[in-house]
Amino acid sequence: MTLQDAVRARLAQLMKEKGYPAYRVSKEGGVPRATLSQILSGKNGKVKLDTLYQIVATMGVSLGEFFASDLFSDIAD
Repeated sequence: MTLQDAVRARLAQLMKEKGYPAYRVSKEGGVPRATLSQILSGKNGKVKLDTLYQIVATMGVSLGEFFASDLFSDIAD
């Protein structure tokens, strides 16, 4: 799994767990809906760290918690 795939999968996982649809993350987090959509669909190959922080902080998750997932244990880039 690539880093981008792992980030995408982890975001989708957290959004589902926390009950945050893309619209809510966008509205509460100040991340443009188009940006979030591109990240989740894989059209945006790289995610800026500050954008990632903004998204996860909106859901009450720290970057440490975000990257603590097993999804990041077998990155092949």
